[in-house]
Amino acid sequence: MKNLKPFLTITAGACTLVSSAFAVVIEIDTSYVVDVGNANDSTTGGLYGAVNYGYYIGTYEVTNSQYVSFLNSTAATNAHGLYNTDMSSSTDGGIEQSGSTGTFAYSVKPGFGNKAVNYVSFWDAVRFTNYLTTGGTESGMYNLGEVTNSTNKTITRDAKQWNAGGVAIASEDEWYKAAYYMGGSTNAGYWPHAHQSDLITANDANYSLNVGTLTDVGNYDDAPSYYGTYDQGGSVWEFNDGIVGSTVGSKGTRLLSSFRSRLNLSSEHSNYGFRVSSLTPIIPEPSTYAVIFSSLALAVAIMRRKGRRSL
Repeated sequence: MKNLKPFLTITAGACTLVSSAFAVVIEIDTSYVVDVGNANDSTTGGLYGAVNYGYYIGTYEVTNSQYVSFLNSTAATNAHGLYNTDMSSSTDGGIEQSGSTGTFAYSVKPGFGNKAVNYVSFWDAVRFTNYLTTGGTESGMYNLGEVTNSTNKTITRDAKQWNAGGVAIASEDEWYKAAYYMGGSTNAGYWPHAHQSDLITANDANYSLNVGTLTDVGNYDDAPSYYGTYDQGGSVWEFNDGIVGSTVGSKGTRLLSSFRSRLNLSSEHSNYGFRVSSLTPIIPEPSTYAVIFSSLALAVAIMRRKGRRSL
């Protein structure tokens, strides 16, 4: 099954993640990843890519418009630093803040609405997924308990929330399979690059070792992955929930499926972003949830290479 996407609103290609607890509706376009029970990628040591369930993953990275909706519902005081002032002061940031503590309001800079949100930390991404799951920031898919930055670098994905259709930060295997798997069977193999190719050129991805100009999501890749995702080989680095050692490489090798990198969970930079995943495009009512934990120890957050090229 290829490029299967939910169409739950009149906006083509978009699915609306909805809960009655939410102050606003945030639309997330998703791609459905199947071929359940695929093997790991043998070309990268047989460690990544196997997923034994079908799931939805963001077709694109989370955008400034989506993140602004989240901020306006949760960050009137910016208690947990969900907004970084670099989003406004930097030419690469796409979000403005107005008002004062308790009445902060947020808006998208002109022309930045459909660009990937940046200057976010792993913990900002966690709170975004919690909001999509329950309408709050401190509990949902992950339980934070008002701790802005976890000191023990450990967090849990709530198994019952996940199984009920809650939203998570894409795991490394979910991200890897969506990006590189050839699809169509459970032993199809993997592409080295996320646009179904063995090779990559400057026209295939928006990347660079230096900060450049972000393009709109989905507006640069010549081709999507097999499952219809975009920008997994360009734009920003994306947090996911794996553990990795230090890795280096040139901008060409950093776009390969074999490349992995690491950073501090609290880091917020111009080329850091994320995308989400879920078992369903629909967010269940928060009242259906109970707390059952599935531990995901996190010493550092995986970052798959998402460099940028100045245009």
